[in-house]
Amino acid sequence: MKIGIFTDSYKPYTSGVVTSIATFKEELTRLGHNIYIFAPSYPNYEEKEENVYRYYSLPAPTNRDYTLAIPVYPGMNMLLKKLNLDIIHVQSPFTMGRVGMHYARRHDIPILFTYHTLYSQYAHYFPVAQDLAKEVAIKYSNNFCNQCDHVIVPSTEVEEILTKYKIKTPISVIPTGVPIQKFTKGDRNWLQEHFHIPADRKVLLFVGRLTKEKNLEFLIKAFNQVKERKPLTTLVITAQGPIEGELKKLTTELGLSLKDDVVFTGALPFETLVNVYYSSDLFVFSSMTETQGLVLIEAMAAGLPVVAVRAYGVQDMVDSGKNGLLTECELDEFSDAICHVLNDEDLYNKFKLNALKKAESLSSTNMAKKVEKLYLGLSKTNTRHRSKMADLLSWFG
Repeated sequence: MKIGIFTDSYKPYTSGVVTSIATFKEELTRLGHNIYIFAPSYPNYEEKEENVYRYYSLPAPTNRDYTLAIPVYPGMNMLLKKLNLDIIHVQSPFTMGRVGMHYARRHDIPILFTYHTLYSQYAHYFPVAQDLAKEVAIKYSNNFCNQCDHVIVPSTEVEEILTKYKIKTPISVIPTGVPIQKFTKGDRNWLQEHFHIPADRKVLLFVGRLTKEKNLEFLIKAFNQVKERKPLTTLVITAQGPIEGELKKLTTELGLSLKDDVVFTGALPFETLVNVYYSSDLFVFSSMTETQGLVLIEAMAAGLPVVAVRAYGVQDMVDSGKNGLLTECELDEFSDAICHVLNDEDLYNKFKLNALKKAESLSSTNMAKKVEKLYLGLSKTNTRHRSKMADLLSWFG
């Protein structure tokens, strides 16, 4: 099949959405399909992939690492006729999602939408009228869902939310999954060697964009409490984002060292990230707005137990009491859970074993096969529709 992916974010930008697209692209290509990516351009980025078509774009005013596509691509109609796509799969309801919708309708191509993000949870980016912004985000995304042929969500919790919104379009729960084959081994001393973390330290790891919705101030404050009870611990924060400076300032204000206590590694390539997971002891996650939390499964694929705040998306990934612990967004409870897992060796080993099993059940290969089945079903339905229309036109002709 020929599949067109329309997305508002793609490489070199790093995010869960980009990881999801790249993972499914790799797996679906391995299954014999042709994937074409339509995405914003980025300044000074040299394209490294085939079949990626870039729209001119401008830097986002609230995040200079992110670009906003200008929805004009000369010759797009001719290009789509040449590619003869079987499916259009959009990754957001905004600029590139609307572009994908336009061409899907124009060329009579089935369209799917992956609902990666609970958009109403990002109303805090609006300086005023946040309640109104939340209401508008819900109505806008609901309207977009109802114009698609199928909606994919990464967790049952998101499915329940959309059901409450009375979305009429069929919904399938298909998490992104993790390329298990890339987590079979890793360097258990990588962090210690590259960031000079003492060998006797227990390493707590967070991976994710450094943005307000990740609730990282809470995480650093909770770690400060852990540090008082377990001095030989280090928190490693891997990624980059617009609030990195604020987080570093908070760290020093709490009397923590940016060298020995809270280590910011910056963004790292996936191959290196595997080593970061392997050289850590416990994955800690404080986000309140996840639809899936893909990094949770990546951590489990490296055998890391998880302590996380109970939130949308996270509860599908972490089975509390089996492969980790979930807590309320409360500092004492969260820090207590971290200390409990680190102090109980039997519990830690149990969580470690079950984490590996959980990751295996959510392999990217298995998830890609589910998406493939969905694509094939929609394509066959559309083929029958086109055949009936052709017969009808020929009858009138």
